[in-house]
Amino acid sequence: MPARQAAATLRETVAAIPLDHVDEIILVDDSSTDSTLRLARELPLEVMWHPHQVGYGGNQKTCYMQALHRGADVVVMLHPDGQYEPELIPELTAPILAGEADLVLGSRLATPGAALAAGMPRWKFAANRFLTGIQNRIMGTHLSEAHTGYRAYSRELLLGVPFLRNSLDFSFDSEMLYQAAELGFRITEVPANCRYFEEASSVGFRTGVVYGMKTVWQGLRLAMHRAGIVRSRKYRP
Repeated sequence: MPARQAAATLRETVAAIPLDHVDEIILVDDSSTDSTLRLARELPLEVMWHPHQVGYGGNQKTCYMQALHRGADVVVMLHPDGQYEPELIPELTAPILAGEADLVLGSRLATPGAALAAGMPRWKFAANRFLTGIQNRIMGTHLSEAHTGYRAYSRELLLGVPFLRNSLDFSFDSEMLYQAAELGFRITEVPANCRYFEEASSVGFRTGVVYGMKTVWQGLRLAMHRAGIVRSRKYRP
């Protein structure tokens, strides 16, 4: 659980996690200024914290390194803001445990109309569909959504993808997808419900534009890597 200013939603989110499908819950607090860290220490979590804020991508790097050090076979990223349903964890992990996938995405767009009905802003829906289409062309995939933050990774993928070379910000997620596809890992998705409410974290329009530009740029970097124009260590196993 990569956490930042999550005090209002953390307890409820943790309570909804199906503990019979989870061995450990690791929370990394990215230097929150609210009571996230204090509350996390009162819950059944393994808690780490950053003394200085490093960003969404940097937080994930710490999360995955901790999970690997603890011997995890499957790692699920669950945001502590309550936007994604913790009850979906068994469905997310099932394809990996069955040996059928290395990366499973919880897609909010897999069920037509569900995301908009749940409150996803129309500009965000349109941008999501547009960027997902571009990424599908680059990666050779047929995903309904490439921009969900609800993901499950196999240990093999996290050991094989050089994610420590990725960005510290929100573009980390797009880079992980590009890397997984380029390095031959199997990607699938399951339908996921989402919830939009005041306490849920949400990327604003300006941040969303920057994120979209970085996603397209990373796709171009992958294309240049493939063509041998500019090689990148991010796509070397």
